[in-house]
Amino acid sequence: MRCRQVHAAQRYTNAGYRRYRSAALEDNGTVHMPAAELEIDETLVAELLRQQHPDLTGSLRLVANGWDNAIFRLGDDLCVRLPRRQVAVELTVHEQRWMPVVAELVRVPVPVPVRVGVPSDTYPWPWTVNAWLPGRAAVEVPAAQRGAFAVDLAGFMADLHQPAPPDAPRSPVRGVPLTDRAPAVEQRLDSGLIPHSGQLRPLWTELVATPRWEGPPLWIHGDPHPANFLVDEAGRLAAVIDFGDVNAGDPATDLAAGWMVFDAEARDVFHAELVRRDAVDEATWARAKGWALNIGTALAAASADNPAMASVAAHTIAEVLR
Repeated sequence: MRCRQVHAAQRYTNAGYRRYRSAALEDNGTVHMPAAELEIDETLVAELLRQQHPDLTGSLRLVANGWDNAIFRLGDDLCVRLPRRQVAVELTVHEQRWMPVVAELVRVPVPVPVRVGVPSDTYPWPWTVNAWLPGRAAVEVPAAQRGAFAVDLAGFMADLHQPAPPDAPRSPVRGVPLTDRAPAVEQRLDSGLIPHSGQLRPLWTELVATPRWEGPPLWIHGDPHPANFLVDEAGRLAAVIDFGDVNAGDPATDLAAGWMVFDAEARDVFHAELVRRDAVDEATWARAKGWALNIGTALAAASADNPAMASVAAHTIAEVLR
């Protein structure tokens, strides 16, 4: 995946409650990034490449060592992404299987495996070589300046949100009815870790009652925070990364980006473009706000050691309450 995926790789969303529960829990209830189950360094990656893809050569350097993956840049054009925990292996397999399919649906660059690595005597899990996708992570751009790619992102999501095949992956925590997420959200709101929980609680009660998605399961990205969108020098959408949570379900999950990425003015532009493309209805837009509340509170509860994700959580909660 995109090698500069430092924030995205740390995955402080609830995309896999099992991962949230396996993180390092402090006495005050905050959650930090879990320790690696495998330590991965340049020597190991170089040996894997030598054994399995000896024609891929170039300098190696670690650029991210996040929640699920270690990511190394390989030369100028490639990067190597390796799970650092067992729970991330399934996500890697999903990306390897389905990203070529997803890439055919969208016009924005996405990470498609260049090569696939297999388990070996020195490393027990599958791993991937991807192209290096240029651009700056939108999480590094002030929220007030992100409106430059609101239309682009709406177009990407309208392209992506197509009926998925029956064997597409399904997630227990993304693309599901909001009611399935209610116990986790309510637990977070009662935890004392979430700012403005008194205001969020009645809003959640209202949003979780929104009619559920009744259409066919659609392809969704699953993790729509601003670290997963890359922008060019003009601020336009350059690429979308981190498809570990790609699955089939309710498109409202992705449309939570309206609150997680944008301010009110840009959110109106984003919404208007979705309407123009017939890619959202009133109930889906309401559920999207519910998904933003869900993911935003998950970020707020689990970003104690990641200021970037903490800032995304604060922005999301503020926008949901606006």
